[in-house]
Amino acid sequence: MAKIIDGKAISKQIREEIAAETAEFAKNSGFKPGLAVIIVGEDPASQVYVRNKRKACDEVGFYSESYELPAETTQEELETLVDKLNNDDKIHGILVQLPLPKHLDETRVLLKINPEKDVDAFHPYNVGKIMIGDYSFLPCTPAGVMALIERSEIDVCGKKCVVIGRSNIVGKPMAMLLLHSHGTVTICHSRTQNLASICKEADILVAAIGKADFVGADMIKEGAVVIDVGMNRKADGKLTGDVNFAEAEPLASYITPVPGGVGPMTITMLMQNTLTAAKNKVK
Repeated sequence: MAKIIDGKAISKQIREEIAAETAEFAKNSGFKPGLAVIIVGEDPASQVYVRNKRKACDEVGFYSESYELPAETTQEELETLVDKLNNDDKIHGILVQLPLPKHLDETRVLLKINPEKDVDAFHPYNVGKIMIGDYSFLPCTPAGVMALIERSEIDVCGKKCVVIGRSNIVGKPMAMLLLHSHGTVTICHSRTQNLASICKEADILVAAIGKADFVGADMIKEGAVVIDVGMNRKADGKLTGDVNFAEAEPLASYITPVPGGVGPMTITMLMQNTLTAAKNKVK
């Protein structure tokens, strides 16, 4: 039976550490880390996420600003706001909530953000720094996964690691972070042949594809560490991951649940990135 990796408990522990660091930082520097979050339109899931970010900022002692823009906001208006925040000394991190309405060019907007304030680590400059292992920020979800692994005292070095999913937000950076920790990494995706057999060789299996209960017993090696990044809503309204938990738990040595596994870590690592950005400004 697998040991459950409790993302809520680990997230709480890290936030307490961030709050303590923030108090010390504010005392020495005279200012608080500042985060600005921009949301365009009225996507309910995005609005909940933005509220949770605001709450997290209050919890750790950050200064925060939220900009809730109408869906008809133009590219020029959005980019003007990003420029304003780039030049605002109170703001150390800028986050534009994705997805944006279809008439807006996400790539142009992300390129507008000063890389030193890019706390989502989506700017090509920061992506490149992650590739060479010389980074200030990490994308929040992969960073959260690594924190769960490290705080569970799971050793990545020399292990066979399989990441299912190749998105720029999770899959690709996840693979790089495992590689930086000396894992032997395979990335799988929708066109991978013999997917189940490849996954079954993994000592550490990370599922990030957005398909409910996709990973079953036939894809899991006995004793593997199973990290479920998926967050899917079933027809009955219940949340489930990409991993069939009932099938995976008897086989795995460690497993993250959904909800309560990777999910709580994402905003926590955003707080960590914002604190890092503020510290870098002082340096």
